[in-house]
Amino acid sequence: MEMTNYGLQLLGQTRRHFFNKCFVGLANVALGQLLSDGKMFAAGDSRARNPLALRHPHYEPKVKRVIYLFMAGGPSQFETWLYRPELARLNGQTAPDSILEGKRFAFMERFTKVKPKLLGPKRKFARHGQSGTWVSEVFPQMAKVVDDVALVQSVVTENFNHAPAKLFCNTGSTRFGLPSMGSWVGYGLGSESKDLPGFVVLRSGEADLMGGAFMWSSGFLPTAYQGVEFLRSAVPIPNLASPKGVSIQRQGAKLAAIQDLNRMHEQEYGDPEIATRIASYEMAFRMQTSGPELMDLSSESQATLDLYGVTPGEPSYATNCLLARRMIERGVRFVQLYHTGWDHHGNLSERIDEVSLETDRPSAALITDLKQRGLLEDTLVIWGGEFGRTPMAEFRESVGRNHHIDNFPMWFAGGGIKPGQTIGEVDDLGFFVTKDKVEVHDVQATILHLLGIDHTKLTYRYQGRDFRLTDVGGHVIEKLLA
Repeated sequence: MEMTNYGLQLLGQTRRHFFNKCFVGLANVALGQLLSDGKMFAAGDSRARNPLALRHPHYEPKVKRVIYLFMAGGPSQFETWLYRPELARLNGQTAPDSILEGKRFAFMERFTKVKPKLLGPKRKFARHGQSGTWVSEVFPQMAKVVDDVALVQSVVTENFNHAPAKLFCNTGSTRFGLPSMGSWVGYGLGSESKDLPGFVVLRSGEADLMGGAFMWSSGFLPTAYQGVEFLRSAVPIPNLASPKGVSIQRQGAKLAAIQDLNRMHEQEYGDPEIATRIASYEMAFRMQTSGPELMDLSSESQATLDLYGVTPGEPSYATNCLLARRMIERGVRFVQLYHTGWDHHGNLSERIDEVSLETDRPSAALITDLKQRGLLEDTLVIWGGEFGRTPMAEFRESVGRNHHIDNFPMWFAGGGIKPGQTIGEVDDLGFFVTKDKVEVHDVQATILHLLGIDHTKLTYRYQGRDFRLTDVGGHVIEKLLA
């Protein structure tokens, strides 16, 4: 076999040449740079060199960061945010033909031969705040901050199965393998944090999270933009500690040598995944210090812990809400909290109380805490699930509600949002949207808009076509904006 020019060059390299070109003698300098407060990358480096370098938005943003509280399982609007006295009055009666004529229910009826009965709200509602927003009794703490949020009653979606519906909310598609919203935001804006990832995922709740890591995947974007999941354990970020007997100086020298090799490789091949590898090594090195500091809540006052309902050392949704605030204080761009337990096909009355108790106080505390610290004005907080629930009863071991895609609630708080309003109207039985229908792509377009991004211009060419988060749809929800 004929030797290539590159192979001949390698044969000419001696061990001394190798070490000279790797700059091992500069390892301490590189280590000093990594441990200093300076930037990991020199000023003027392009995205190819530092995938998470800051980039200019399309226009002046209203917010700098996002905290998305995703209620996995499909919260029932009838026990949370949608007051429907007519549904209560007709409780137990057969659902009207206007509902049953839909293709899905006509299909179900052919097999069950039983027309479903209407199920009235299982919890009481009352008006709260100066806005007079209707809030269920399961959210007593959110009722106290309802004037700080804008409620959208009329969100609709495309798929009534959990995994694809979750994917649609998080990636803009019901198919696996597309970039998540946090990944698109990182690709478009970069990250302000030197010591933590730009996109972090926190999970809570006992139930499985259908869709899993695909919901924070970077898809076909470079893997530098994927979400980093912090684990629900005493060691939320695994493999950060140095091996026994390895000093930080020795580790830094090893890292500097590896990074020099990576940069040589990057210059030769121009593969963006090599830039991702370089950034990942350096981020991991910094997180050996920043990670434990982030998770250590000893600096928080007892009043703050009590506000959220946090027990230090105990993983929970409350702890995750507090950590989300600490993350954005440290420059994390996009924090996604997933809390499972909202899938109530049966035992609705008991389970709605359990999951609401887990989430009500911390969600309200997050808004209150951000507002007190002056962070709410440039942070966007979002609450919502993948779809809603039917006004008809579903009988399994006990009564519950089935999946419903024709309306479900979401609320928004923070910069650029006009608070204290309710957007959208739904019919008396809570089945169809009658005014101001909001598509999931509209929600995504609005989130990007508030970050200063035109959703139609944030694109990535893959397999011969330009992709975007909102596919070929999406309109900014103008009524939501201040």
